[in-house]
Amino acid sequence: MNVDVNAIFQIAGIGIVIAMIHTVLKQMGKEDMAHWVTLIGFVVVLFMVVGMLSELFQEIKTIFLFQ
Repeated sequence: MNVDVNAIFQIAGIGIVIAMIHTVLKQMGKEDMAHWVTLIGFVVVLFMVVGMLSELFQEIKTIFLFQ
């Protein structure tokens, strides 16, 4: 199985950018927008992780079913 370190750095980068945008929006007094940005960032990362888990389960299925 191939370990993809780039995905970890992508997730960390998205988290850092979202945290900075959240802080800036909160300082400007736009807390509603800051929460929406955080929620959208969470959903994007969630879809990335779901895709990676799908690949992991396919790999496990391939190994144990000898396909």
